[in-house]
Amino acid sequence: MKNNNNTLKTLTAAGLLALAVACEQPAQNNLADDSYMYTIEVQQKYLLLPIENEATEVKMQLLVENTPIGEPINIRIAQNQIDYWIPIEIEAYKGKKLTLSFNEAQNARMGFSKIKQSLSYNFAYQEKYRPQYHFSPQYGWTNDPNGMVYHNGEYHLFFQYNPYGCKWGNMHWGHAVSKDLVQWQQLPYALAPDKLGAIYSGCVVIDKDNTAGFGKDAMVAIFTSASEQQVQSLAYSLDNGRTFTKYEGNPVLTHPTIVDFRDPKVFWYAPTQQWIMSLATSQSITFYGSKNLKEWTQLSEFGEGIGNHDGVWECPDLFPLTYEGQTKWVLFVSINPGSPNGGSATQYFIGNFDGKTFTPDPLPYPLWIDYGRDNYAGVTWNNVPAEDGRRLFIGWMSNWDYANEVPTTNFRNAMTLARTLNLAHNGEHLVVASKPVKEIERLRSETISLPNKTATTTTFEQLLNNNDGAYELTFSIIPNGSDNFSFSLLNDKGEELTYIFDIANKALVTNRAKSSVAFNANFAAMLIKAPLTAKKSYTIRLLVDKASTELFVNDGEVVQTNTIFPTEAYNALRFNTDKGTLSIKNVTIYKLSASETAISY
Repeated sequence: MKNNNNTLKTLTAAGLLALAVACEQPAQNNLADDSYMYTIEVQQKYLLLPIENEATEVKMQLLVENTPIGEPINIRIAQNQIDYWIPIEIEAYKGKKLTLSFNEAQNARMGFSKIKQSLSYNFAYQEKYRPQYHFSPQYGWTNDPNGMVYHNGEYHLFFQYNPYGCKWGNMHWGHAVSKDLVQWQQLPYALAPDKLGAIYSGCVVIDKDNTAGFGKDAMVAIFTSASEQQVQSLAYSLDNGRTFTKYEGNPVLTHPTIVDFRDPKVFWYAPTQQWIMSLATSQSITFYGSKNLKEWTQLSEFGEGIGNHDGVWECPDLFPLTYEGQTKWVLFVSINPGSPNGGSATQYFIGNFDGKTFTPDPLPYPLWIDYGRDNYAGVTWNNVPAEDGRRLFIGWMSNWDYANEVPTTNFRNAMTLARTLNLAHNGEHLVVASKPVKEIERLRSETISLPNKTATTTTFEQLLNNNDGAYELTFSIIPNGSDNFSFSLLNDKGEELTYIFDIANKALVTNRAKSSVAFNANFAAMLIKAPLTAKKSYTIRLLVDKASTELFVNDGEVVQTNTIFPTEAYNALRFNTDKGTLSIKNVTIYKLSASETAISY
């Protein structure tokens, strides 16, 4: 991705060390009692910490002039090798004494000796599996998208974030903004752990009428504080999300017995003039109401005897959609485990909401927003302008079965494309369809049209010259007497990703067994299945981005998002059927260029 600063240079681990300036030796080195104190006078902008992904975690406390700053964090200081570097911004303490206190030291002697101050922390955004048009954090771990809201011309994306390593932990809210849902600018993290615990998932609302008393049009974050108990807390911003102040009366909602009590999603319900909260409460969703965001009353509970209950319910979202002039309400519920294809996924219910109770329509539940392995915890944007009218969604593009082990370097995991949701009828019943936001078309920098073909088997070689693994593929396909056909992406290394349309068994099946480098047995062990309604023809839209694929069939009636980690880009397309022929029409490849719409930092 393009960085806004064109003067930045690519820095390897060695390059970062070379860049680092000399700093004074630690004032204390108490290895005898298995602790370690690293003390310096701050002179530069960053402190660079060497990290090893498989090192044992140690607890670290930052102190300035012997006063603790923030809460202790867990960090994997390098013991045997340096996998990457994590920066801590220290410029605000220039000229002061800064101390890092570690509770264990024996195994991390090598890492402690490499800690350095530095003038900068920069690197080229071109890692092997770094997505080119999906949001990923510059460094560190990410999971659930949080707090999505539109305000003052910006789409805000907050997200679960570990700024101290590429594995889950130390949950903060990261923060990025966009003018167009395509180009994202990452900002400093918005919320950090405090005495109530880590910052888990939640939402942001715009308090237009100052119901909470924080100020007119305040951005108010409602989130889970997670320690021994999970409770709901508030923070507010009066500067468009650049800084947040935590409410001194936190927590605002607790429960003495429910362990999994989290992930509030809140919206203003005009008919009853109150805020409505959907909250995950173990194996159900509980709805609460409030006039001021601070005091909450339980309204109803949903979930018993319906949907999938194979795992903990998480990350709910309740919102309206219109179908043929009628307003219906959709409730998203993420679940882990419980996915129809293993690990984590998001189910949904369609029904009605009267301001107190959600009543589902009789449909063949569970229904899933995405039948791929890699779309979890997605929720929708609040406060999208009425003149826009879209219900906008984004999800976490990974799966808890293997998220901590994906083969990336400076970062782990990314978000799906932003998508537009709508209700559609698949020929059997209503479904929530999704498709990429129209703004993604701005990325198209090169277009190649291939000839129509009717055949049993056909292969299109060399889809793109200089293929960097970021492209969009569209076509329509008519099965002529075939009830089982497939198309595959291939590369010269013998790797492939295959989509099988098993019409006879009403299934769309993805096989990624040969799609990736080996890194986790759960990743490629199974066929990934989705329900498929038999139709005369199918329209296909497939977006590929280095380490991910997002497949949309028939305008998003069926969706599969699956990550991949091939050794080189897929650059050939093969169609096959064992019976009858396939009419393949309007095959178009769009190269998706990041040069004009790069994620920037």
